[in-house]
Amino acid sequence: MSPDWSAHLPPGTPAPDLLADRSLPGSWTRRWAEDGRARVLFEDATGWTTAGELEERTTTVAGRYAAAGLVRGDRLVLSAAASVDLVVAHVAALRLGLVVVPVNGAYGQREVAAVASDCTPRAAVVDSAQCGAWVAEATGGPVVVTGPDVDLPRGPEPVLDDLGPDDPALLVYTSGTTGAPKGAVLSHGNLLASVEAVRLAWRWTPADRLVLALPLFHVHGLGVGLHGTLTAGASAVLRPRFDAADLLDSVREHDASLWFGVPTMYARVAGSPRLGELARLRLCVSGSAPLSPELWSAVAEGGGQRILERYGMTETLMNVSNPYDGERRPGTVGLPLPGVELRLADGTDEVLLRGPNVMRGYWQRPEATAAAFTEDGWFLSGDVGAHDPDGYLRIVGRRKELIISGGYNVYPREVEDVLRTHPGVRDAAVVGRPDAVWGERVTAFVEADGVSEAELLELAAGQLAPYKRPRAVVFVDALPRNALGKVVKGELA
Repeated sequence: MSPDWSAHLPPGTPAPDLLADRSLPGSWTRRWAEDGRARVLFEDATGWTTAGELEERTTTVAGRYAAAGLVRGDRLVLSAAASVDLVVAHVAALRLGLVVVPVNGAYGQREVAAVASDCTPRAAVVDSAQCGAWVAEATGGPVVVTGPDVDLPRGPEPVLDDLGPDDPALLVYTSGTTGAPKGAVLSHGNLLASVEAVRLAWRWTPADRLVLALPLFHVHGLGVGLHGTLTAGASAVLRPRFDAADLLDSVREHDASLWFGVPTMYARVAGSPRLGELARLRLCVSGSAPLSPELWSAVAEGGGQRILERYGMTETLMNVSNPYDGERRPGTVGLPLPGVELRLADGTDEVLLRGPNVMRGYWQRPEATAAAFTEDGWFLSGDVGAHDPDGYLRIVGRRKELIISGGYNVYPREVEDVLRTHPGVRDAAVVGRPDAVWGERVTAFVEADGVSEAELLELAAGQLAPYKRPRAVVFVDALPRNALGKVVKGELA
């Protein structure tokens, strides 16, 4: 089932050509030429960078890459805190035709080495000399290592922006929460189609200003926040890290209209006495992890914001979104975005996806690529979904997280949602643990204050079938999470 994309478009809008600009730089340079004086990026250290300055600086840095011997198709590791320099280094690489490999700056040597040895980069832009040394050591060949300012010798201006939809742009490694990370090869067409879809669906215009407090090593901050800003001809205020007070200060000081966050960020803002200041924004979007209906309601009541929840993946970028106009339904991720086809697999209800946003495959992993697609070309998301009668999608859980207890299927998300309704529960994660009698024992790990195991078991008994109820509750100070706040259940199971 794949609802009509017109749910996201103003009435009478024809089906959009998501690839009209052919590549990200094709879109961006067209925007910059329209108004070189337009403000694009702000950071505390340097103030505003204009479109003309961004075009000039990225041209210069692309020439430095070329003078260092980098050529189209070479991989470039990018690992540094958010800054205008980092954005320039990234955009220049894309304009030259390099393939950017974003890497979490918090990674240790083993994690950096796993990525570098797999993708064999020719260059690394890093804000840590140690990280650069790890990349060079793991690659085993010559690697150009530089800081975010790309202070390399200048060279003649190379051929730039000569790119098409099939040219690779990003090599993004999966988070590895359920196994060894794989590199998803995302083309310029994938990135452009996805960001054009959300630009249209969220009514993103040059008048918008985004507070960008998400890390730029992840597709949420990079592929949606930054790429979307540049494609829309809008502006962004770069923040080095998320802090609720800093976010709200930035919204006020820069007259911002947009903020994209993860549920953990929304929880912190909801706990702030300044929650009501979110009402200044035109749109708040949540993604990267499930947003509980309770948190959605708290932000709506205290902050005047009906958060727009959406659903995306590393391999497919943005797939589904609640509508900008119309009902934003808590507990759902909405309807397929323009260009996206979606259906639920017979028998398993796994979410299957198809469209110009979907990657072609994993880097040098033909077997993994083949296993990720059906014979007729649908991408297997690994997520289990359910449709409301009018087509809104709910993500029920992950197929790999499925618990089979006593022969019955238990999806953790359903149990977690019940536990989160208790006012003393901050968050919960449910996993299956081996059990000689049941096969797997439904076990809940809970962040809570002043709550007993008996209370939570009673709550579950009132709302869940017997086989779905937790048989044990483990209280923890904090659930293990990755950089974007997603619980790493492998550390619990």
